[in-house]
This record gives sequence, C-alpha cells and structure tokens, in this order.
Amino acid sequence: MAKQNFWIACLALGALSIYLFVSAPPPLEEKKISDAAIPVERMFEILKAENDVVRAMWTKEVVGAGKQTGLKFDERWRDADVEAGPLPALFLRETAKSLEKNPTPLSLFLGSDYPVNSANRFEGLQLEKFQVVKQTLKPQFFFMPDIQMQVAMFSDVAVVEGCIQCHNKHEQSPKHDWKLNDVMGATTWMYPSGSVSMDELLRTLAALRQGFKDAYESYLEKARKFANPPTIGEHWPAEGYFLPSSEVFMGEIAKRTAPHTLAVLSSLASKPKPGGSAANKEGGALVIAR
Repeated sequence: MAKQNFWIACLALGALSIYLFVSAPPPLEEKKISDAAIPVERMFEILKAENDVVRAMWTKEVVGAGKQTGLKFDERWRDADVEAGPLPALFLRETAKSLEKNPTPLSLFLGSDYPVNSANRFEGLQLEKFQVVKQTLKPQFFFMPDIQMQVAMFSDVAVVEGCIQCHNKHEQSPKHDWKLNDVMGATTWMYPSGSVSMDELLRTLAALRQGFKDAYESYLEKARKFANPPTIGEHWPAEGYFLPSSEVFMGEIAKRTAPHTLAVLSSLASKPKPGGSAANKEGGALVIAR
C-alpha cells in the first residue's frame, strides 16, 4: 500500500507541475464571474503554507547550514563588494519583487510595528489588525476600502536565535529586546478579489513559485561571481561548501509542499460551486475579520 501511495503522489505531483508550469490557464481577464467560487481566504492560506515551507528551508538549510560551511548572508548582499546571499526576510522581499513583475495581481510583504525598514511599518487599519494577530496568533482577513484590496495577515514568529540577534543589534532597528517566540511581524498578502476561480488560484500559485525560483536564481547568479564560488549542483550546504541548483531547490519545494497543497486543491475541486455569500459560509473554519 505504501508503494502504491508513493506512485499516486508522484503522478499527482507531476500533473500539478505540468498544469502550473506548462499548461497554465488563459489570462485572468477571460475568467467568468460564475467561476469565482473559492473564497480568497482559502487561496491566501495555501500561499501562506507554501511560503512557510520555503521560509523554513531557506532559514535552516541554506542560511543556517551555509554559515557553518563558509557561506555568508548579509542585508547588503546585492552590493558589488559583498560576497553574500539574502537573509530570510530579504529572500521574501526578492520573491515579492518577482510578484510585482508578474501580471497576477498578488502582493506580498513582511510588515511589523517595529520594522528595521520603516517602509514596512504597519499603519492605520493594518496596524489595528496586526495588534489582533499579536494577541491571538490567529490570521486576520480583511478588506481595505482605500486601496480596494483583500488582505491576509499571518504571524511571523521569532523561532531562530540568529534572527533575534540580527534585529537586536541592527542600528536601524527601533526595538532591541526581541526574544524567541515574539511576534516580530506578519507576512501580509493582498489581492483585489474576494473570491477566485480554480484557474485563478492555480495561476496565482504558479506566480508565487516563480517568485521563489527568481529569488533563488538571483542568489545563484551572485554566488557564481564569488572569489571562491560554492559548487552548485545536487548537494546542499549541510554537506559542505555547496548550493543546490535551481532545479534541485525547486524540486525540493515541490516535494515538500505537494502533500498539503494537493490535498487542499482536491478538497476545493470536489466541492459544489456555491453562489455569492454562500462561498464565505463554506469557509466557516476561517477566522475572517472585516
């Protein structure tokens, strides 16, 4: 049975990969309103789960392990005289930059009430909702009428000592007493529609994965120019002075995210399409604050 399940998972992963990267659906403008039956909150949760996997992998298996084998990571990693890669928050920023260039109207940023970069400071309604995130650790979903955007906030908790030390020592940080398990910020997603079709959801998911790929390939491009470049191929930093190739890195992401993403997509696809407000009622398990 285990062998059978393995092959079913492989076939499902292959089908999803082909759909996302080869036979993606037509442009969003062609989407029929009647197809927009999935609450955007469900899409935000899928994107958040994928980002969590990549964030953890980058933090522990590239940055953490890489520092032990001679790789460096720095906030000035893009400077010509700095031989380093992006810190976790900056990897997310690189992903967000890729999304900005993608026609899919998804936005992503890491905000806080005490950000190192003042441009990432929450204000107004976002600050109000972030206070709820800090107090409850529950995600917040709401609509911002001034920018006509649906917003999702998910807590960003300090789980790695290195992140705390970096923020506490940073001269531009407005707070220097962070400790483990503090809510340091919130990954914040924005999308203009309150509901999406399955095609739209898959297109947005493909855009996010392309963002991960673009962010990693930017690092590889920089690493190839190091005076002593790491070997790029099949191996990871935990094995020595190595970096996985883009194909190996993205393959690992697909492998780790597939079980959750495919289960949720299968669940959504098997549900009858509700109309109007009924869509939100089916998403009753979500914490929706408007």
